[in-house]
Amino acid sequence: MTQSLRLAPITSANIEAAVSVEVRPGQERFVSPVVKSLAEAYVHPEVAWPRLILDGDRPVGFLMAFLDIDWNGEGADFRSGLWRLNVSADAQGRGVGRFAVESVAAEIRRRGGTRLYVTWEPGEGGPEDFYLKLGFRLTGEKSGGETVGVLDLTRA
Repeated sequence: MTQSLRLAPITSANIEAAVSVEVRPGQERFVSPVVKSLAEAYVHPEVAWPRLILDGDRPVGFLMAFLDIDWNGEGADFRSGLWRLNVSADAQGRGVGRFAVESVAAEIRRRGGTRLYVTWEPGEGGPEDFYLKLGFRLTGEKSGGETVGVLDLTRA
């Protein structure tokens, strides 16, 4: 991983850089474009945490966390986790994804959370192996047809 990776809030100064982040061809079916994520963040500002991932000053990815959402809509199961992760095609395999997950984990811990949830579209070429290698475990749940994984943040 590059030592100069950092997160930046999305602002008027970097929104063009954020929406220019594109995944590898063929990966589009596994993650929404950044512009859709930003629209969702706009209509869900109470739970969305969008960030541009920079390597120095170069945009290499985008993440959006969800913080304390009412998972089942019944007010009994509030969860936080990684909503979206887009890593630029030329930055994949360099630790950007791991940095993104670690950054979301740190923010959830800072807010007192102990679990990081993620969902992904199943399929060949998808992100399941990436998440499992980082220690996520399958919950057995589905959310909108997507697989749900969880990472225990109380472990070292």
